Amino acid sequence: MSAGTVIALDAGQTGVKAHVTAHGVVRDQTLPGVRTDRPLVPQIAEIARALTPDDEPLVALAAGVSGLTQLEADASPLQRALGGHARVVLAHDSVTAYLGALGERRGAVVASGTGVVTLAVGRTKVSRVDGWGNIMGDAGSAYWIGREGLDAAMRAFDGRSTPTVLTDLLREQWPDPSQAYTQLQADPDRVRLVAGFAEAVTDAAADDTVAARICLAAARELAHSATAALGNVAEPGDDAVRAVSAIGGVFRSALILRRFTELVGEARPAIELCAPAGDGRDGAVALLGLGRGHPLYAHVSVAETPVAERTA
Repeated sequence: MSAGTVIALDAGQTGVKAHVTAHGVVRDQTLPGVRTDRPLVPQIAEIARALTPDDEPLVALAAGVSGLTQLEADASPLQRALGGHARVVLAHDSVTAYLGALGERRGAVVASGTGVVTLAVGRTKVSRVDGWGNIMGDAGSAYWIGREGLDAAMRAFDGRSTPTVLTDLLREQWPDPSQAYTQLQADPDRVRLVAGFAEAVTDAAADDTVAARICLAAARELAHSATAALGNVAEPGDDAVRAVSAIGGVFRSALILRRFTELVGEARPAIELCAPAGDGRDGAVALLGLGRGHPLYAHVSVAETPVAERTA
């Protein structure tokens, strides 16, 4: 590959993690997250342009993107938006999360941050479970936990349910709980705000039974997604030991991680629960070298530079 800038992006809703090689120097940095309620290709193109030095061309971009739909999962429009000269590799962020965590190993990766998606890879099959957004999915995600926490706080405020410290924690952000819903609904950043309340829930879980119940429910949802995905890729005669890895901010909760591990182990005793080898940014780097024989290759879109340019 000729000299130039190479960028790998793990583009999530909370933040975009970038790995940039320019002028022979490697740097990692984090930028604001992408908005999944807006077209994603222009956002990724803008980020790539901002990270490319003026005096060195972009030669390759790999991006794993949260909320990437089938309509947007074509690397060619992104390549054209970047001038048509760079090699562009584009995938849903579940693919880069998997490659970062497990690499060539077969198994499942549960990536739970603002949203959540589980990806399992078998001998020939690939299965994506959930990742369907906060309106109709993302069970066990930070948004899901935050939403459950806000619901519990308001139930207690109304006298409809068990008192919980979550009501006091809600008041720290919205002093008048009766007005919180209008302020939240009017805020264009409401998805991040709801997901942000998950931290209050997980922090409170050690001493608050309501918060603990929400965390345990999140662990059940995440474990169920993992075991379902593994079942979807199982094939007759395929008894290879599979690995399961859990990544993302939700798993910083010791309670959620511990219960998730217990539930997956109970459902599939032969599974090896393993720490992730890397993160989504590492997976984005791996995208650039993903071989055609890998089961995930069919889930990646590649826009190559013209032959004349690659051999120039």
